[in-house]
Amino acid sequence: MTGAAAMELVCPAGTPASLKAAVASGADAVYLGFRDDTNARNFPGLNFSRAELEENLDYAHGRGCKIFLAVNTFPAAGDPGPWHRAVDDAAALGVDAIIVADIGLADYATRKHPNLRRHLSVQASASNPESIRFYQRSFGVKRVVLPRVLTIPEIAALNREIEVETEVFVFGGLCVMAEGRCSLSSYVTGQSPNTNGVCSPASHVQYTSEGDRLISRLGDFTINAFEEGEPAGYPTLCKGRFCAGGKTSYLFEEPTSLNAIGLLSELREAGVTGLKIEGRQRGKAYIAKVVKSFRDAIDAMERGEVIAPADLSSLTEGGENTTGAYERAWR
Repeated sequence: MTGAAAMELVCPAGTPASLKAAVASGADAVYLGFRDDTNARNFPGLNFSRAELEENLDYAHGRGCKIFLAVNTFPAAGDPGPWHRAVDDAAALGVDAIIVADIGLADYATRKHPNLRRHLSVQASASNPESIRFYQRSFGVKRVVLPRVLTIPEIAALNREIEVETEVFVFGGLCVMAEGRCSLSSYVTGQSPNTNGVCSPASHVQYTSEGDRLISRLGDFTINAFEEGEPAGYPTLCKGRFCAGGKTSYLFEEPTSLNAIGLLSELREAGVTGLKIEGRQRGKAYIAKVVKSFRDAIDAMERGEVIAPADLSSLTEGGENTTGAYERAWR
């Protein structure tokens, strides 16, 4: 599998406008979700109705682009109906694959729609050969989205032992928890990305001015205070500045974004099939620039050319980039 074929550029779309921007900028596949709790980016104004998905499926397929539907939250106990309907509608509409995390939902899709291609969400946190082979054997999974905790040598070793495709994140926000399995938001807002598909819902976000500072709050909690001229981030608990031990700092994680554009050759040699860009909640300008930058880099690599550097710092959290665990120096 290593180095065999061109890698697939998998891009986010939170709206039809973003989908069109992704397709125009060179996406090989676009992933998106329905406008309900069944996907992990369930924010107001985002996502697709069934009619919008049908229309945009035709648009994407007419331009050689695949559509993956994320049904990647965990069904509520005793009420799997919305998640089952999402899978049923995905099959009826003709998406190219569904992305699932829940074992029960994977089983439902396997039994009810055996011809519907199934990808394993990063939220399943499958990161070793045994767990991946379980999903392949039990549910016919064709691709697994790997957690962002593996080095490139670890990904290469994994790919030598499995017979399914692997997809990895190459750009976008990072999560301090186990790939979205986070309870922090639910403590403050009562809503969690795991079941409601929303982290730090906008209905609980407040920005107020206090002198020269901009204060961001989530519910009743102050998350951050930004000095004049300092970029103001979205208030999430994991990226808040708090006072502990007499010092104010980012206790969980500093605001920074993954950017692996300089590691594409290594990821190809490691046997990776899909390169995933994060950002379904971002606008079409973000989508267009990031997708175009990665499209140009992949095409240059396939031609044997040197990948030109791309300045994407204006689109990253805090204006900072990291290669995350891919080049992990700690143990």
